[in-house]
Amino acid sequence: MSSGRALKVGGVAVAGGIGYYLYQAGGSPKVAEKKFEHDAARLSSSMRSELPGREKEAKTEAKVLGAETGKKFDNAMSEAKETTHKVDSKLEEYRANAEKKMEEYKKETESGLKSAVDKFDKTTMEKASQAKGWFGGLFGGSK
Repeated sequence: MSSGRALKVGGVAVAGGIGYYLYQAGGSPKVAEKKFEHDAARLSSSMRSELPGREKEAKTEAKVLGAETGKKFDNAMSEAKETTHKVDSKLEEYRANAEKKMEEYKKETESGLKSAVDKFDKTTMEKASQAKGWFGGLFGGSK
């Protein structure tokens, strides 16, 4: 019975350690692994107090820093892409609005021009009709 209990306690401890390293790494398994290796190398170095252990610790620390830097770079790149996408969508929205406004102005101008031409034609026809009646009366014709 005590071996089963010890197994459960050990499993909980391992799961807690994994959770700790994943949390410290911001959810990145690679960075968590590098941090674990770094801590293991540091522990080994402190237990042995030897120079080769410190060299290994420095190497693992460099790996951890490299992994963290890579993660930060990836985050910065994704933020830049997201910002670019937002700017592109705004520009597309402005272009669509400008195109819509141009179409509205075009229709408005066309209708104004057509009404002005119609009014001119009507006035011209009325004046021509009046002139025809006037000339006919002048030369003895009838309306």
